Order: sequence, then C-alpha cells, then structure tokens
Amino acid sequence: MIDRVKAALDALGPSPSTPLLPLLTCPEPTWEGLCRLFAEGMPSIGIFAAEGGQFIGGHGMKDDAKLRTVSNLSNLWDGLPIKRVRGGDGTTVLPDRRLAMHLMVQPNVASIWLNDPLLLQQGILSRFLVTAPDAASGTRVWHEPVAEFDAAMKRYGARLLDILERPLPVVGNTRNELAPRTLPLSPDARQVWIAFYDYVEARVGSGGELEAIRGLANKLPEHAARLAAVLTLVRNIEANNIAAVEMKSGIALAEHYAAEALRLFDASQVNSDLRLAQRLLGCCINGRNPRSRFPTFISGA
Repeated sequence: MIDRVKAALDALGPSPSTPLLPLLTCPEPTWEGLCRLFAEGMPSIGIFAAEGGQFIGGHGMKDDAKLRTVSNLSNLWDGLPIKRVRGGDGTTVLPDRRLAMHLMVQPNVASIWLNDPLLLQQGILSRFLVTAPDAASGTRVWHEPVAEFDAAMKRYGARLLDILERPLPVVGNTRNELAPRTLPLSPDARQVWIAFYDYVEARVGSGGELEAIRGLANKLPEHAARLAAVLTLVRNIEANNIAAVEMKSGIALAEHYAAEALRLFDASQVNSDLRLAQRLLGCCINGRNPRSRFPTFISGA
C-alpha cells in the first residue's frame, strides 16, 4: 500500500515552487525584513507611508540600526546588489532589486530626519527629493468638480494600472531578479542634460548659489535624468530613449526640489522669531514673496 502511494506521489513530479509573496509596498520595514522580502517576494518594492512617522520612528531607524539601514538604502539607490553573510542565515546575494520610497510626514516629524547629523553626514538625504508646500487651510473655497480634471485623473490611473499589470522583465528562468532594459538619452536630450550638468557644477562650489545644498546639488543631474526616465515610460512604456521634452521636464522637477531644499535650508538657519516676522510681513504686503533663490535653468535655455 505504502509503495503504491509513494509511486503515485512520485508520478506527480516535484513539489510546485512557493509563490512569491504578493507584497508591493510596506510602510516601516527593518533592513533585515526588507532583505527577506526581496528574497521571497517581488523584486521591486516600495516603502510607502501616508504616515511616514511609522518608518522614521520604526525599528529600522533606532539608534543601533539607523546607520546600517540608511547605508544599505543608499547602496540600493546606487543599484548595487544586496550581499549578506550571517552565521545563522548563511550567505545571501540578491542582485537587481529596486526600491522606491515615498513618505508623507508632518513638519515636526520631518525635522527629525532633516536635522539628523548622522543622516546629513552619511548622505542619504541627498537621495531624497523633499517638498514642503504651504498649508492650504483657509484657501480651500468650495467649487464644483471639473469634469475634465476627473477624466484626466481616471486616464492617469488607468495608465498606471496598465503599467503595473505588465510582466516584470526578469533574468532567464529566475522569478525575481530584474533585467530592465537600458533607456538612453536621445542626442537632443543628451545635449540638454550636459548643459544642465555644467550649469549646476558652476554653482555648487564655494560661494555658489547651491553650496548650501551641495550634497543634493551633486546629484541633481542624475535626479533629473531619473525623473525624465519615469516621465518617458509613463508616456510610452515601450519607448527606446528619453526625448528632449522629457529631459527638460525632468530638469524642471529637479529645479523645484532644489528650490525647496534651499528654502528649507534657509528656514533651518533662521530662529523662530524671524520666521514669525516673515509670516507677518507676508500678511501685510501684496504679491508673492519669492520662495527660492535657485536660478531657473529652463527659462534661460
């Protein structure tokens, strides 16, 4: 009887592979947990949190884990493979994984990160694009929804869903090792990017307009290219290069984040009394107070 059962089981062939963990986003992983998820789950993951304090105040950012977490996150941003050697877990090598982060936090929570000397010195903050819009309270007057806006949002949502439902490009017979294709700059886009690179480089040195945010400024051209690539693929997921129009749009976005970084840096150097005085001045005069001293590249191109 036992022999017949064994023969029947053998005839079925080997056990099926365990399916990948169907988790695309997580709000507050530790580095060790993230590595395990990359090993057993999808090769592209997002640390997304509408309450970013979950991550900033989570176990992965405790004093004894903070440097390890942000150093490894920086390696992922640079495209390096994950390599772990542990006595208990053995050796793990996870190449070609991708991670995105999007955290929404209140100003006081954000200041925990933005004013952390360790994070500033390590360099992780230059890999983030930070924006802090003014509060909209008091200006949100009711108006009827505009049909065109609703239709545009639905088209955009449908476009993103179409991209997310496409099979991920993976290496050979692997299940979760990405093999993304190269997306080069077109000749025109390359000329625009080089001009922007030189423009930033001329302003990042001692006494330059971007000296105060040198860490971010050194990566601005790369940020611009990454943003242009995202815009290109949203427009056409089958695109074979980045066009000049997307490159200019990527630069415009990079300039916005540079302007925000300068504004936030200025705010961090000003005491609370001067901030209140500035707010009072804004209430007493007409016209918009300049938010940035970042010189605009596109308008002068």
